[in-house]
Amino acid sequence: MSVKFEKETVRESSIPGGRKHEIAHEIGERLTGGDTVTGYLAAYLEQLQKNPLRTKMLTSGSLSALQEVLASWIAHDRSKHGHYLSSRVPKMALYGAFISAPLGHVLIAILQKLFKGRTSLRAKILQILVSNLIVSPIQNTVYLISMALIAGARTFHQVRATVRAGFMPVMKVSWITSPLALAFAQQFLPEHTWVPFFNIVAFVIGTYINAHTKKKRLAALRKKHYGDGRSNSGRTDEYSRRDY
Repeated sequence: MSVKFEKETVRESSIPGGRKHEIAHEIGERLTGGDTVTGYLAAYLEQLQKNPLRTKMLTSGSLSALQEVLASWIAHDRSKHGHYLSSRVPKMALYGAFISAPLGHVLIAILQKLFKGRTSLRAKILQILVSNLIVSPIQNTVYLISMALIAGARTFHQVRATVRAGFMPVMKVSWITSPLALAFAQQFLPEHTWVPFFNIVAFVIGTYINAHTKKKRLAALRKKHYGDGRSNSGRTDEYSRRDY
């Protein structure tokens, strides 16, 4: 009996971390797919192939809403209720789901169809040029129009002024990041994952730009109305009267 007990003890203690190690391994498998087909990433990719547009709409809508919340938190831009969940959050979710995702789905599908089966270096460079000179300007124009409307623009002249002021700065960012993202996708990603990948890239860049814009707007309002001072809530009274 003692020999058997000693053997069992050695067997149980041979796994570093014991049950904690097994739980961590199970969590890792769920997140990445691991050796099973039940992982979250595997399930997402499966849905992306079965229901591409619906999955892209849910992904883009969620990321757009999260981007607004995260940018507001970074910039300390609170709503009139004192929190970061402003009326812009659901509007950004609607933009991401019903405008950005369908537009990206169609444009990327056309781009992939034009260069299907063409894997030469020349074809890849040409695909990047088409993306930057045709696809990106269309997407950025629609983005700026949508942001103007979400921000409160109601006339054609207000929307046009927003597009004219923001088009070139946004395009410069696209011309820097888009070739790198597209080259990475060409080399390492299956085509059905391109749109979600570009959504993630746009999420990171958009969060930075959005937060930077909010900080500049808050600083301008403080300088105009209150000098360099802050209120106790981190907002000016201008923002306490408005719900962005």
